[in-house]
Amino acid sequence: MLHGMVERAPDGRRATPRAATGGMARVARPALIALVALSLLGGILGGLLRAGVGIGPGSDAAWLARAALSHAALMVCGFLGTVIGIERAVAVKRREAFLAPLASGLAGLALLLGHDAAAAWLAVAAALVFTGVNVLVVQRQRAAHTLLLLLAALAWLAGNVLFAAKANSAAVLPWWFAFLVMTIAAERLEMTRLMRRRPGADRSLYAVLALMLVGAAACGVAPAIGGAVYGASLALLALWLVAFDIARRTVSTHGLSRYMAICLLGGYGWLAVAGTAWAATALGWPARDVALHALGLGFILSMVMGHAPVILPAVARVKLEFNSAFYLPLALLHGSLALRLSAGSDAWAWRAAGAALNAVSIAVFAATVAFAALHWRVRHRERNDFLGLSEDRVLRAPSAGGEADVQRDPALLRELERVRKQVHHDLLEPLRVGDHALSKSGIDGGLEGQVSALRLVAEVAFDRVEKA
Repeated sequence: MLHGMVERAPDGRRATPRAATGGMARVARPALIALVALSLLGGILGGLLRAGVGIGPGSDAAWLARAALSHAALMVCGFLGTVIGIERAVAVKRREAFLAPLASGLAGLALLLGHDAAAAWLAVAAALVFTGVNVLVVQRQRAAHTLLLLLAALAWLAGNVLFAAKANSAAVLPWWFAFLVMTIAAERLEMTRLMRRRPGADRSLYAVLALMLVGAAACGVAPAIGGAVYGASLALLALWLVAFDIARRTVSTHGLSRYMAICLLGGYGWLAVAGTAWAATALGWPARDVALHALGLGFILSMVMGHAPVILPAVARVKLEFNSAFYLPLALLHGSLALRLSAGSDAWAWRAAGAALNAVSIAVFAATVAFAALHWRVRHRERNDFLGLSEDRVLRAPSAGGEADVQRDPALLRELERVRKQVHHDLLEPLRVGDHALSKSGIDGGLEGQVSALRLVAEVAFDRVEKA
């Protein structure tokens, strides 16, 4: 999200981004990817066991039993916390920032190995470093969304401290979910900051998120009151996002813009369901499974699916060729979640089937991303081969006199540069902003711009890229 932020040297000179993290990233990336995958796999298999789904031979292994007991910690800290930590470390371009995702990834591994105390304090260490990274983000760019990101980091720290202190899940989970929900809300606020909003829209968002923090704090001492307040804040946030998010406009576009909007709007619907169910659970209704999984799968995983085609190229340097196949895992996720959560409390077979299909949707999404990355490489290798041959023919073609016309080469290169700038302008034109406005808003107008700018362009104008 903040990938375009640049590090400043002590004397104020612009530091070289790749030099700051290149070596660290090359060493850490395989280890971090392995830790993320391990936590995700453990979290999924543990969740299936909790839902009563048989996973074949070896289901009685000790590590799977530990994965079932630590399902929430694996998904929130080991998986999502590590992924968000990697994104933020790439953004600030500081080697020490990678200590946060490394610690949270190791916490997931420790949970699977049965070292619960070590895992809990590794998670606390991860949140502490992550909070420090967000303080640095605020120092570099003081804005409403960066302050919200800092508050989200503090919420994760609070949840991890409670987890290390062996507090019950009713006290821990609201803080963990507040971390994820506030991170998403901050990113959506950043995405829409160039759009016109009604007076008071920002203040109403701050009030809703403050209510969420109050509810999270109260859950540890007065679960009924805290849960009702927390659930109400989730439902109100869903209403705010539907009312003010840019997805309402981009859902009528094409390509990646439309796909992202559908992911977002579907997620907002599940967020409203989660808020209602969370409040109902606090008041004594048996809706805990609905509250947790409408929020964790319906809302948060929809956000992951929606932003992955834009985030992965910027953070992991894995370029994707978007296509309609991305709708398959999304539809499978929402359909299977509806099946799981609509089944009655005694319909264990239907709930188990829904949970199994939830896992299948994640696997299908991973396969879709892998195929999209492979498709991009194949397609652009062919395109580059063709362009290289064409360029060689143009630049080396003999003139009428029989010799290479080297005088025309600079003119051709200037024309290519002009076309590049025109394409860049066409991407930003639908937003009705120019480079001057972008620089005032803290967004780099160059091609090495922030992930936020890339997301905004993708959500507003990607259909124009497809036609180019």
